[in-house]
Amino acid sequence: MTATTRRALLGASTLLAAPAGLRAQSTPKVLRVGNQRGGLRSLLEVSGVAEDLPYRIDWSEFPAAQPLLEALNANAVDLGTMGDLNFFSVYSSGAPIKAFSASRSDGASQAIIVRGDGPIREVADLRGKRVAAARGGWTHYSLLAILHRAGIPFSDVRFAWLLPAEAALAFRTGEVDAWSIWEPYTSLEVLNFGARVLADARGLTPSASLLAVNNRALAERREQLQDFVQRDARAWGWAQANRAAHARATAQIIRQPEPVLLRAYEVNRTRAVPIDDALIREFQQAVDQAHAWGVIPGQVKVAEAVDQSFTRSLKA
Repeated sequence: MTATTRRALLGASTLLAAPAGLRAQSTPKVLRVGNQRGGLRSLLEVSGVAEDLPYRIDWSEFPAAQPLLEALNANAVDLGTMGDLNFFSVYSSGAPIKAFSASRSDGASQAIIVRGDGPIREVADLRGKRVAAARGGWTHYSLLAILHRAGIPFSDVRFAWLLPAEAALAFRTGEVDAWSIWEPYTSLEVLNFGARVLADARGLTPSASLLAVNNRALAERREQLQDFVQRDARAWGWAQANRAAHARATAQIIRQPEPVLLRAYEVNRTRAVPIDDALIREFQQAVDQAHAWGVIPGQVKVAEAVDQSFTRSLKA
């Protein structure tokens, strides 16, 4: 046995013999965080708020909210961010998750776009047309809300339920006539492919994203979660004050055109907000309507789906 091997074995035996509390202290605390490309991770890193963390973040990348929520439901990640209706839809199915922080964008961040040189000039022109949207989330609901406001029966429109990558191709090739989508996809189509915004969802939807956590992590990692919420709020504050810098740095990370991201950030105007009683009432109204329209499969008591304690110090 070599001297190096003897030292390694001695170190291992010393660790095993140490009290359980001491061993726990030597193990770094970890938060397993789900990220959607160009989202939470780039925001925290670009803003600088992820420096000097008192715990380690293990990032997992997801292409969209649905697989992230599946991982959250299965306790494969501790927390992640997604649109409000995506969260409530999965929560309504009995998933062991809660929302504990929120950010809001302007309703203009959700829009129906059409080709700039096409004949569709107003929402009424969508009758008989094929419109793409992602089922069960923000732009499913906002599409229906825009049609409802215009007095157009849903049966008068042909829906194509497509995720963004598929919908972008279908929109550009003319397989669909319009696309209900969110930023930065809207800005990409407007600036790079000549699309035009037909209508947006201002005044029709909360336009919120939620930080959601698996119930086990909620019980076991409250200290880290509270710290994460505060850093997330500071990051959004930095992003609002430094949109150009945010766009420039994020463009390099996700390889998207900087002008597209800058336009998207100017449209979004995203900021951290408390989950207070007023927001809960707004969510409840939207969730009830979404359930009535079939966007969310089950009924939800919003007050039971959220933990208000983490954001009480934030200002609306």
